[in-house]
Amino acid sequence: MLEEMLKQQEELAKLIERHSDRDGVHETAIPSLFFMRFTDVTEPVYRIYNPAFCATAQGMKEMLLAQERFEYGAANYLITSMKLPLVSQVIKASPDVPYLGFKIEFTRSQILEVLNDTAIQVNQKENAKLAVFIGRMESSLMDAVLRLARLLDKPQDIPYLAPLYTKEILYKLLQGEFGVTLGQIAMERSSTYRIREAIEEIIRNYDKPLRIEELADMAKMSVSSFHRNFKEATAMSPIQLQKQLRLQEARRILLSESAEAADVAFRMGYESASQFSREYSRMFGSPPRADIKALKEKYDETLNPSF
Repeated sequence: MLEEMLKQQEELAKLIERHSDRDGVHETAIPSLFFMRFTDVTEPVYRIYNPAFCATAQGMKEMLLAQERFEYGAANYLITSMKLPLVSQVIKASPDVPYLGFKIEFTRSQILEVLNDTAIQVNQKENAKLAVFIGRMESSLMDAVLRLARLLDKPQDIPYLAPLYTKEILYKLLQGEFGVTLGQIAMERSSTYRIREAIEEIIRNYDKPLRIEELADMAKMSVSSFHRNFKEATAMSPIQLQKQLRLQEARRILLSESAEAADVAFRMGYESASQFSREYSRMFGSPPRADIKALKEKYDETLNPSF
């Protein structure tokens, strides 16, 4: 079994490398399938991640959700079952042995379709569980991934076979050790489903005042139950989630627009520029001006390397 897994990982690594001509994250001809290739360890990347199944063919990667740390290599996979702000970083890679990985994004409707078509049962009464988890990769799951990836060499088969192979992958994940946690995002009466809706409401209105009572009412929970289930799913409070969203968006604006930090702070809903600067420094390690300067210098160095 180990020998078979090693062969599968080697084949997947070759496929990813062949379809990734440079470092970075690459869209493929298969909807929702992304390949990742990096020849060196990376700086932390702050981003809102969609629900996805992620795995590594070569190298190692780390994901952070609040203070929770998840490390995975070729023997494991990682699932993000809800839309959340995460920090990702490649922690093992080199020019000779680059990091090679993939991500398959999925939706609640795809999960529901598999549940409706199978006999898989999901307990809707369980409390929400942490929305990011690590599972152990198995040969049968890797086989389904490989069949999906091989379609890139037969593009005429993608429209018909890619949805079938993606459905098979989700079916196997729902049968796995975290199947109940994954399945709950599709079940309307589950705590996980209702917390997912509250998270998406916060994401849509991250720059507006946070009204916990309204979110709890939307989730059909008491305020205390809402706080408890929210923290179970996200490892943070609603206010901490909103803060991460605001700071990530502020950084994006500062990097892409000629804007003053104080103006961006007020756009993000901060009443105090000094509070914004303190929280920004706490999250990114430097005040806004110094952080953006360093990011731009790294970007310029990447575009114009000195030899």
